[in-house]
Amino acid sequence: MKFDVSFNGGMRVDAHFRGHTVHTDQPVEVGGTDTAMAPFDLFLSSLATCAGLYAMRFCEQRAISTTGLAVTLEPIREPEAKKLGKIRIELTLPEGFPEKYREAIHRAVDHCAVKRAVLDPPEFEIAMIEAGVEVGV
Repeated sequence: MKFDVSFNGGMRVDAHFRGHTVHTDQPVEVGGTDTAMAPFDLFLSSLATCAGLYAMRFCEQRAISTTGLAVTLEPIREPEAKKLGKIRIELTLPEGFPEKYREAIHRAVDHCAVKRAVLDPPEFEIAMIEAGVEVGV
């Protein structure tokens, strides 16, 4: 399983995987053309959509209507440290959502696979290839 990356002029960089393409760009103020989400925004959207998927599946598995179900993700930055300080995920429950399932849907959303990968990060390795051969730094 590998993602391939292509460079498409300016600050546009795309990722290709299993026949799908994800386009990225940078905002105009940092030299991009703003034709797509920036890579970091895409990362945040993966957290939001993962939380949404877990909430939706929770409801569907219990035959609870998803009408009105919504997820909003708010990245809260620490201006002094110039970093992301908190990620707030707001889950709007459908009207008539059974009270007995509130804690359970909270747990379900909390188990999002993307979030778990952030909380227990993998090791990162950067390999450099030149003329088909791995080379050292």
